[in-house]
Amino acid sequence: MTSLERPGTAELVERINDLRRKRRAVILAHNYQLPEVQDIADFVGDSLAMAREATRVQADLILLCGVHFMAETAKLLNPDRPVLVPDPNAGCPMANMVDPRELAEAKRRHPDAVVVTYVNSSAAVKAMSDLCCTSANAVPVVRSIPRERPILFVPDQSLGEYVAQVTGRDNFILWPGFCPTHHRILAEHIEARRREHPGADVCVHPECTRDVRALADFIGSTGQILLHVRESRKKTFIIATELGICHGLQKQNPGKTIVPVTRLADCPNMKLNTLEKVLWSLEDLRYEVTVPADVAGPARRAIERMLAVS
Repeated sequence: MTSLERPGTAELVERINDLRRKRRAVILAHNYQLPEVQDIADFVGDSLAMAREATRVQADLILLCGVHFMAETAKLLNPDRPVLVPDPNAGCPMANMVDPRELAEAKRRHPDAVVVTYVNSSAAVKAMSDLCCTSANAVPVVRSIPRERPILFVPDQSLGEYVAQVTGRDNFILWPGFCPTHHRILAEHIEARRREHPGADVCVHPECTRDVRALADFIGSTGQILLHVRESRKKTFIIATELGICHGLQKQNPGKTIVPVTRLADCPNMKLNTLEKVLWSLEDLRYEVTVPADVAGPARRAIERMLAVS
């Protein structure tokens, strides 16, 4: 009896690179992807950085390694270019916490509110929004809105609460959504890591809960955390966001100590994309992401307004 052997990493990378050239494809990956997927990508970044990169790429094909809403965003900004995902099951629990019917009812109850929607949402929800935002630009997006206008912030209540605090606005209407991965990070995890690494800088993503954010030395998106660690004179950093970012942090800062706050901060959806699936996607040109035309237009406008502000 013979058994099928998994191709080695070097062979997978070689085959991916060969197909990438033949397809004239660009691979975009989020900071939370598996290390080997980040390493194969042409570009690695957070949601805002990938949205910006999607408007600049010169390629016939985009392969996006992230979760589904990220691929939808890339498609909205590249309507005439195919956008593929390695695994169509890579979704976002937070994005599933709001749907168009629920949002329509909330807009009916708050007709004067400006709807600001986090990019961690479906294209259909974005299409019903006035503006989108990411964790990197949520504060300037909100500051662009007249202070007297109430804001319906969808769907992340933790990010919305943080932005309301930073901007000093008391007219936020927060949607009861959240990121399960970031909410698994507890204050006790930070306290435990601080005892192990006294003097370390604690970097926290704004999707974390209020008590966790209260313990932070720095609060920011994944891209902002990467920049902060690179520019800081500190030598040790406790990272309170999804584990995948630690790979890029350590690569960029070999002389610094990067400490994941807890192994519980692992998003299983982000880890569905593997090198094998990247290869299969390029081989078979699957799975293509599409957005209905009646949704794409208004959703694109909400994203473009965001990019104009940030």
